[in-house]
Amino acid sequence: MKTFLHVGCGPQDKTNIHGFNNDNWKEIRFDIDKNVNPDIVGTLIDMKLVKTNSVDAIYSSHNIEHVFPHEVPIVLKEFHRVLKDDGMVVLKCPDLQSVCEAVVNDKLLEPLYETSEGHKISPIDILYGWRAPIAAGNEYMAHKGGFTYSVLKSAFEEAGFKLHYGGKNTNTWELFIVSFKQDKSKEEAINIGKLFLPPNYL
Repeated sequence: MKTFLHVGCGPQDKTNIHGFNNDNWKEIRFDIDKNVNPDIVGTLIDMKLVKTNSVDAIYSSHNIEHVFPHEVPIVLKEFHRVLKDDGMVVLKCPDLQSVCEAVVNDKLLEPLYETSEGHKISPIDILYGWRAPIAAGNEYMAHKGGFTYSVLKSAFEEAGFKLHYGGKNTNTWELFIVSFKQDKSKEEAINIGKLFLPPNYL
């Protein structure tokens, strides 16, 4: 059985994580908030409790925008450190380019989409963090940085990752990337990416 590190898990587990929600994967839940009962309490820039070369994959959904731009290289180098040599990262984050197009069209406060739980998300939530939990006192939800796809891809390359498969999901205003620690053929990267990304991402 392979192991994946669910970074910034919140209250979620692997149940609804495409590609990881099967018996082939053991989940290690990692979060800054001890109240969500993670297996490991830590931050993206301080993952010292995760051993070097210890996990086969990392799954990170909407976490990396919660660190400052100057901290992004630290985060991705930590990802690189804890992954086994044939490991990969599956990551999603907001797509600032498409969100800024909505802002230019004066839609800063207009809902762009609804979450599966029925929460309406507007450009201001994507840019600065989801307003409702922040207003309730959860400042972990505030955003400190952001990405276009080219910036995200370059950040992974600078951290030592070799090959990437990714792009945009225009339905959810987000970027996705599957990035590999070792070189793979483009065809192999695409085939693996398809296993870990829902059909609407492809």
